[in-house]
Parts: sequence; structure tokens; C-alpha cells
Amino acid sequence: MMEGAVEADPVSTAAQWRSSVSRKLQQVLDRWTPFPMWRWLGTLVAASIYGIRVYYLEGFYVITYALGIYLLNLLIGFLSPQVDPEYEGPVLPHIVKESDEFRPFMRRLPEFKCWYGLTRAIGIAFVMTFFPIFDVPVFWPILVIYWVVLLFLTMKRQILHMVKHRYIPFSIGKQRYSGRASSSDKASTSTD
Repeated sequence: MMEGAVEADPVSTAAQWRSSVSRKLQQVLDRWTPFPMWRWLGTLVAASIYGIRVYYLEGFYVITYALGIYLLNLLIGFLSPQVDPEYEGPVLPHIVKESDEFRPFMRRLPEFKCWYGLTRAIGIAFVMTFFPIFDVPVFWPILVIYWVVLLFLTMKRQILHMVKHRYIPFSIGKQRYSGRASSSDKASTSTD
């Protein structure tokens, strides 16, 4: 070998490649962050393609069931408060006073992470459909019934938690206050 030549360390080359791919992925995710509607539509299209593939292959029901359980787990995280009042004390506002400051609902799983986790899971499940080892024969109606029962029981518990601690995990939008009514509005209401 030549004295001036330096051998490339395969570990450092792999680490550099991984770092480069991670940076590029983060750049793409940063560009998609301000567009939630388009992100969710893209995920819906990916889920539809996955569903069509599973339907035509007539298999991979266990993978689809696992994807449904993961979706349910993400949904619970999305609907749950960041700090659970049962274990951390009453941090969610119960009675709003005029002197109290408005505190928005803080999720345990933010919307972007929920979207990213679901999209990544759909991608992994889609790739798994190309490997016949994951096509375990199973009577799929039982899986569907079991998933629906899990969904019902989990959502019932989550809704009871919301009612007990008086919080709503969704904001309907910015509250708008109307100023003084214009003179034309006053005239039309007084003549009625």
C-alpha cells in the first residue's frame, strides 16, 4: 500500500451515510410541517393503496390487525392530555375565572408525531406485504370483531376520562368576538 493512502473506516462511512440520510429526511419533514391537510391526505392515499393491496392479495390480515392496534395506540396518545390529572394532580383548568390565564389543551402525542408514526407504520406494513413469511393464515372476521371491541372499550374509557376531568382534546378554532354592532345592524334590529 501507499503511505499517503488512508483506508476508509466502514463504521464511519456508514455513520456518515446515516447522518446524511437523517438530515435529508428531516429537511423533507420540516417542509411538510405547515401543511397538515396535505400530509393527512397523503397518508389517506397511502392507507388506501395498502388496503387495496391487502384486499387483492387476500392475505396479510395479521399485519393489518397489528397496524390497526398501532393506530388505536396513536389515537389514545392523541386524545390524552400531556399530564394526566389522575396521577399528577388537577392541572387541567376546571373552573375558568376572569383572572385565570387561558391554557390550551396539551396533547401527550402531538399531531405531527401522530401523523409521522402512522405514515411510517403504513409504509412498514406495505413493505411487509412483499414477504410471504408475514402472510399468516387466519380467519380475518375474528380479528375485525376483536379490533372493533377494542376500539369501543378504549374509546369508552377515554370519553369517560374526558368527562370526568372536563377537557376537550380539540379546538374548534379561534374564538371571535364581535365588536359593537354597526349602526345599520342596530337599525334593522330595532325596526323588527
